[in-house]
Amino acid sequence: MQKPIIGVMPLWDDEKESIWMLPGYFDGIIRAGGTPIMLPFLSDERELHHLMRLCDGFLFTGGHDVSPELYGEKPIENICSYKMRDDMEGIVLEKAIETDKPVLGICRGIQFINAALGGTLYQDLPTQFPSGTEHHQKPPYDISVHSVDIVKDSPLFRCLKTEQIRVNSYHHQAVKDVAPGLKVMATSEDGLVEGLYKPEQRFLWAIQWHPEFSYLKDENSRKIFKAFVDSTSTYGELQ
Repeated sequence: MQKPIIGVMPLWDDEKESIWMLPGYFDGIIRAGGTPIMLPFLSDERELHHLMRLCDGFLFTGGHDVSPELYGEKPIENICSYKMRDDMEGIVLEKAIETDKPVLGICRGIQFINAALGGTLYQDLPTQFPSGTEHHQKPPYDISVHSVDIVKDSPLFRCLKTEQIRVNSYHHQAVKDVAPGLKVMATSEDGLVEGLYKPEQRFLWAIQWHPEFSYLKDENSRKIFKAFVDSTSTYGELQ
């Protein structure tokens, strides 16, 4: 049986002007039964749609800040965005939703998905949402630093079968106003949105923490990757 192919959004290194990838994204998918491929940065819709036909699902990774322009705000200080990535991921997300191909967003992934679908973000948590909860931990990144409450009867609750877990955390932006059509499935102990899903889609989940760092130690991280990869077993065709 052919393994599902997961298109993974590339990471960008400003200093080296190169694309790169954290191995945990690939390894998490492989251990869950999928085959990951890193997509190139493209802005041409036809080229992207052609590549997307090869993929059964899409992983929206962490990385650069989402540009505030995407949700109608001017950037404050300490924002490091990459327009080409925002543009590319917008094309991929729109087509994935249109064709009902599974999507998993991680860290920047939840932020981008929320902003692209009409929500807003905290541009910088230390200045706009100060909290005693640790949201920007130091290494090692596979250590849990705060709790997350999971909404009962949400897809994440059905997957993990618990109302609370401990997670790692490494971000300075976060969901502020939830986009129309998305629903909250997890919140941090200080009230920040930590998980979203789109009920109309077969699988569109987005989480704020980092299973790509914790999957070796944490069963819940492995379950999330597995639920994502398993959801590709019956996927829509690109039109």
